Amino acid sequence: MKLFSIDRSIFLPRPIDEVFPFFADARNLERLTPTFLKFHVITPAPIAMHPGARIRYKLSLHGIPISWESEITAWNPPHRFVDEQLRGPYRLWRHEHRFVSQNNGTQVSDHVDYAVLGGSIINSLFVAPDVRRIFDYRTQILQSLFPQNK
Repeated sequence: MKLFSIDRSIFLPRPIDEVFPFFADARNLERLTPTFLKFHVITPAPIAMHPGARIRYKLSLHGIPISWESEITAWNPPHRFVDEQLRGPYRLWRHEHRFVSQNNGTQVSDHVDYAVLGGSIINSLFVAPDVRRIFDYRTQILQSLFPQNK
């Protein structure tokens, strides 16, 4: 299985004790996901985050309805957590979120390893552009949600 990855990092000029709780609320993922995916969390609230927590979503990818279930496999607030796909559109999806206090703000870093059916060709033609688009959107939303002056 061929693995691909994406790394993104953004500095948010807000303290870690404000930034991490936003990410710890699984429902906020809807706010960070582009509307073209028609993404919705379907696990009933409240969702207690901890190792082993499972979260179910529904989305539409290129018009195809998809169910997605992920599990929190690492939980170390307010510094790190990992979610991994149990069921969904990828052969593998492992997303590590890291949070570091620095310069009166928080450095938020994401590392995703993923694998797709169809390997390199499908990834380069379809999946990688979509993943980049999703993270670009997320960056824009985070910048608007965590401005310099509140």
